[in-house]
Amino acid sequence: MADIKNYTLNFGPQHPAAHGVLRLVLELDGEVIQRADPHIGLLHRATEKLAESKTFIQALPYMDRLDYVSMMCNEHAYCLAIERLLGVDVPIRAQYIRVMFAEITRLLNHLLWLGAHGLDCGAMNIFIYCFREREDLFDMYEAVSGARMHAAYFRPGGVYRDLPDVMPQYKPSRIKNERAIKALNDARAGSLLDFIDAFTQRFPKYVDEYETLLTDNRIWKQRTVGIGVVSPERALNMGFTGPMLRGSGIAWDLRKTQPYDVYSEMDFDIPLGVNGDTYDRYLCRVEEMRQSNRIIEQCVAWLRKNPGPVITGNHKVAPPSRVEMKTNMEELIHHFKLFTEGMHVPAGEAYAAVEHPKGEFGIYLVSDGANKPYRMKIRAPGFPHLAALDEMARGHMIADAVAIIGTMDIVFGEIDR
Repeated sequence: MADIKNYTLNFGPQHPAAHGVLRLVLELDGEVIQRADPHIGLLHRATEKLAESKTFIQALPYMDRLDYVSMMCNEHAYCLAIERLLGVDVPIRAQYIRVMFAEITRLLNHLLWLGAHGLDCGAMNIFIYCFREREDLFDMYEAVSGARMHAAYFRPGGVYRDLPDVMPQYKPSRIKNERAIKALNDARAGSLLDFIDAFTQRFPKYVDEYETLLTDNRIWKQRTVGIGVVSPERALNMGFTGPMLRGSGIAWDLRKTQPYDVYSEMDFDIPLGVNGDTYDRYLCRVEEMRQSNRIIEQCVAWLRKNPGPVITGNHKVAPPSRVEMKTNMEELIHHFKLFTEGMHVPAGEAYAAVEHPKGEFGIYLVSDGANKPYRMKIRAPGFPHLAALDEMARGHMIADAVAIIGTMDIVFGEIDR
C-alpha cells in the first residue's frame, strides 16, 4: 500500500491575501499546515543599488516607494541618517511638522492594514469605513506636498515647505450638487492645520465604529484569538519590532526608548498585548491609532502658536527660497549646484531608525565624501516578520495562514527592495 504523502500547495502569488507578489509554498497534511516556505523577490527593484548612482536628494523619492503605505516614515529615517552624517540642525518647527506627518502616516498605514486584514478574514464593511478616513489623510498629504502618495516632503535639514494657509476646495459637478459640495467644504474653509484639527476631533468616534464592527464580533474573534501566537522570548529572538513585538507584551517603541525629533516632548502611551496572538496585535494597532491622534493634536496646538523656518539655512544642504534665488547671484549658484551636483556628505557612516508603523525601519548610510551614497542598506521591519511565517503557521489551517499574513502587516516593496 502506498504511503500517504503531504500535499504541496502554492498559496499565491495570485491569491488576493498574498498581495500578488508572495509565493508561499505550503506543505499540508489535509488542511493543516506542516511547513510554510515564503518565496520573495517578485517586487525586487534594486533600491539599495540604485541609490549608489543617484545623489542624496535624488535617492529620497525611492523611499516613498519602499513601503508605499508609509511614505513619509521611510523618508524620515533617510533624512535622519543624512543629517547625522552632515551634523546639520533641523529647525524646531520642521521637527514638529515631521512628527505630525509621521503620525498621520501611521494612521494611513494602520487604516489600510485594518481594512485589508478585515477583508482577508471575511469582514467586508470595515474596508469601506477605513477608506473613508484615508481620503481625508491623503488630502493632508496632497495639500502639503502636491502628491497624494509619493510625497517626497521630508528633506535633509527639514521639510520641503511650510504648511499651506488654504485647503483645496471641491467644486460642484454633475455628481454632487452645491449642497453636498458645501458639506464637503465645511472643514476646508480654513488652513491645513484647521483641517487636521477638525479631523482629530472626529477620529476617536471613527475608531469606536471600527471597534463596534470587530472587537467583540464573534466571527472576528474565532478567526484571530489564539492564531499565530508568539511568546515574548521568541518575538525578541526572531527580530520582531513594532506592533508584532508589543503584541507579545514587550514595551519597545523607538519614540520612547530612542526619541528623535520632538517625540521626547510628546505625551502618549505604548499599547501592549498579553497573549501574543493575532487578536492582541489587532488591539495594539487600534489603540496605536488613538495614541497617534493624541500626538497629532499636540503638534497642531504647538504649530499654531510657533511660526518659524522649516528647513535649515545652510544652502549647501537645502536650496535658497525662490525669491532669493531670483535676486541674488550667489543663491542662484547654490540652487544650481544643489540640483545638478547635489550635496557632498562628509565621509563616514550613520544608522538612523524610526518607529515606522510596521516596526523599526532603519537606514544605514556609508559616505566616502562624494555627492552619492557609497553604500545604503535598508533595515525593513517586515522582513524578519515574514521570516517567522513558517513558525507561526505550523499546526494551523490554510485559512489561518491568511490571518497570519494579515497580522504581520506586510508590504513587499520594503521586503523585496
